[in-house]
Amino acid sequence: MSEQGPFDTNVVTLTRFILEEGKRAQGTGELTTLINAMCTAVKAISTAVRKAGIAHLYGIAGSTNVTGDQVKKLDLLSNNLVINMLKASFTSCILVSEEDEKAIIVDPDSRGKYIVCFDPLDGSSNIDCLVSIGTIFAIYKKTTDSEPCEADALQPGRDLVAAGYALYGSATMMVLSTGQGVNCFMLDPAIGEFILVDRDVKMKKRGNIYSTNEGYAKYFDPAVTEYLQKKKFPKDGTAPYGSRHVGSMVADVHRTLMYGGVFMYPANTKSPNGKLRLLYECNPMAYIIVQAGGLATTGTQDILDIQPVNIHERAPVVMGSTDDVLEYIAIYKKHAKK
Repeated sequence: MSEQGPFDTNVVTLTRFILEEGKRAQGTGELTTLINAMCTAVKAISTAVRKAGIAHLYGIAGSTNVTGDQVKKLDLLSNNLVINMLKASFTSCILVSEEDEKAIIVDPDSRGKYIVCFDPLDGSSNIDCLVSIGTIFAIYKKTTDSEPCEADALQPGRDLVAAGYALYGSATMMVLSTGQGVNCFMLDPAIGEFILVDRDVKMKKRGNIYSTNEGYAKYFDPAVTEYLQKKKFPKDGTAPYGSRHVGSMVADVHRTLMYGGVFMYPANTKSPNGKLRLLYECNPMAYIIVQAGGLATTGTQDILDIQPVNIHERAPVVMGSTDDVLEYIAIYKKHAKK
């Protein structure tokens, strides 16, 4: 038996993993190149996030983005990193960012066949108090031979080729799906590589945590109020659900993926269409949750079935463990009949 020593000399890096997946699917390698470029951007953002205080990257950059959020300096840096890395990979033709009002059409001499929608720094309102933040991305294939335009990005989540997110928490983790389940990779700073740590993640059928911003309870629909009441005051003798809400979608969804339960940002009287954006928040996260065996719904419709009409459109979302989400859908339907 050979001595292994303190180092595993045959680790599965993210690059190796997607190369192997691509080879099995007999792909061209273009998606592998794109995901590699995304990984490089995430490594750079991770470094910037870790050094933010020292490098004076905290604070407001002096403008607001298209969705009205104040833009932090780290947001701008992250956005530029993702855009430049993707453009330089020769794999994309259209980029849709939360930070840019219009879709970015890549120059003809740098184009590839993919469309990437992304939120470069999700949860950035939490930057200044050191709460976990993240990067979310969704990858589609361009379906026509015509000149790329913004309308090409308006595809339902069912058409996703791949999606993922990076979480800048106690460690930096990349969670990725290319349609063959969900895998988690941890950034090893010593070698600068993402290492496979959780293969083919599967969600619990039912959890014991709910996550929503209950500060907006006065605006909630009756269906949401009833659902939360059931979680807090169960009548079947089971223990009440715990409440956890970070306010960074990546952190809340990642915990839901790992521990089970339900994450909610439903429509309410203040935000009748919900608050989270469909193309680069709801769709990629719903794709990951569904690939892990969970469900994602608006209450009436599967998130992945929504046909987008606008690159920054919002959608109400409830996602997580199958039984928890089905329970919500049943209550929602009951109230809709009234």
